[in-house]
Amino acid sequence: MTVVDLSHELGSGLPYPGDPPASVTPHATMQADGYRVAAIACSTHSGTHLDAPAHLLADGATLGDYAPGDFQFDARVVDCTDLGDREPIPADRVPETDADLVVFHTGFDARWGDESYFDHPYLASAAAERCAAQGCAVGLDAPSVDPTPTDRARDGEPDGYPAHRALLGEGLLLLENLTNLGALGEATSVRAHPLPVDADGAPARVVAVTD
Repeated sequence: MTVVDLSHELGSGLPYPGDPPASVTPHATMQADGYRVAAIACSTHSGTHLDAPAHLLADGATLGDYAPGDFQFDARVVDCTDLGDREPIPADRVPETDADLVVFHTGFDARWGDESYFDHPYLASAAAERCAAQGCAVGLDAPSVDPTPTDRARDGEPDGYPAHRALLGEGLLLLENLTNLGALGEATSVRAHPLPVDADGAPARVVAVTD
């Protein structure tokens, strides 16, 4: 069995525009206190994380509404590394699949910590709707399934987070800010367990498990 870590270290990288930064700072030290304790500060969408429907839907489910088994997936990985800055991932990239998670490999995790990371490819509305129609959660190595608002946004980009709404509206979880997707084959098992908080999302340790 091979386990591939798909998670960025919490506190690394840049926060999503408008969100508070994540930090892990010493609270007690071995030298001063004889033991170590760190203080963790972050948002529910810091680092590698899951989005629950409550993130955007007034009556949406929170993470506490999901059982632990709901965070384990049979995944299909889709290569989208040919797409460039702020390009939509079209519906024809979404495979017909019996998997319950589609993971889009953009390669933008290589830009983690750089402002250009926020110029990632994103799901076209039709692509998100096709995933939703198949009952597939979505993951990607980018900060959002929708375009991230920056001063480099292009004319014609969607407003109102349509990809989020198409997927979360069907109760489907989103896995964002993944990494190391290039180490995976086309089919894999993904375990994406968030922090045990009943919230609209949470940082998660996400791994892929292959035979």
